[in-house]
Amino acid sequence: MRLYDSIGPNPRVVRMAMAEKGINLPSVTIDITAGVNRSSDYITKVPAGGTPALELDDGRVISEITVIAEYLEELHPAPAIIGTTPEERAETRKWVRIIDLGYCEVMANGFRATEGRRMFESRFPLMSKSGGDELKAIAAKKLQWLDGLMTGDFICGNRFTLADILLFCFVDFGAQVGQPLPDGLVWLPAWHQRMAARPAAAA
Repeated sequence: MRLYDSIGPNPRVVRMAMAEKGINLPSVTIDITAGVNRSSDYITKVPAGGTPALELDDGRVISEITVIAEYLEELHPAPAIIGTTPEERAETRKWVRIIDLGYCEVMANGFRATEGRRMFESRFPLMSKSGGDELKAIAAKKLQWLDGLMTGDFICGNRFTLADILLFCFVDFGAQVGQPLPDGLVWLPAWHQRMAARPAAAA
């Protein structure tokens, strides 16, 4: 297998998941700033053009970060980042979906329409800049909602999961593109410190 890697929060989620599991794979870096993911051989492997992607030994290609993480968990069950029981896996998948749809997608689309507009406007349709600003505000509201709801060390209580990896990578990215954590949060800043202290956070 080999990983098609790039800059950005999506590939970092997979790299961090791999690091938590002690998985090492050869990788190929795709220059998304130059649009390589939207042309050449890559687009034939990954029609949606996103990164990362995992190419299997038989030539099949798996894309989408949560799908890749699920596949790696099936190959390497321990340490579990999704869960060891049906109930644990269901809880993790619930929070991954809530975070992905409610925060990650909204925050990322807000970035693409504003600070990232020059890079993305020739590649696919974008919201207006004012719409992007509204998406940023919605993403901040989702973080405030999450902050008021959480009580344990991690999103799934005291169990570290893919949901934590996903949120951490996108919160870190947001801080780099004009979307820092909102003021007045309590749980998220402490959680972020715990996450940043994990060796896998360097992935």
